[in-house]
This record gives sequence, C-alpha cells and structure tokens, in this order.
Amino acid sequence: MPAIIGPVQIVNVSGGVVQFGDTVYISPKSASKTNAGSGGFNTGAIIFTANGLSGTNVFDANLVDQPIAGNN
Repeated sequence: MPAIIGPVQIVNVSGGVVQFGDTVYISPKSASKTNAGSGGFNTGAIIFTANGLSGTNVFDANLVDQPIAGNN
C-alpha cells in the first residue's frame, strides 16, 4: 500500500535509519566493529568502576562479518 509523504526536511542523520512508507528490505551501506574493555563506554556524571584486571579479546576468526558489497 503506497504512502503519501508531505514535505520533509532532514538536517542530519548519524548512524540511524530513515524510512518512509513501505519498505521491502533495508540494506546497510556500511559496517564497523568496536572493541572496548569492561567499563569502556560508561557515561554519566559520577561513575565508579572497579574492574580489577580487564582484558578484551579482539581476535576475530571471521574474514567477513556482514557482507555489504552488493548493497550499493
């Protein structure tokens, strides 16, 4: 069923998906991977993190995690 969309102004989209009306499939245009240790992404006014010894395993045996070559 088609959708009727009125005037739209998008100023900035950072890391999100904008969808209008019906969508058969949504294909990613980029992929990334981030590694961080315990307590690495904590945000807030007062943070107390007592991790002791922390190690992050960054070994990745997969050559391709999410193929996006055909999505362009």
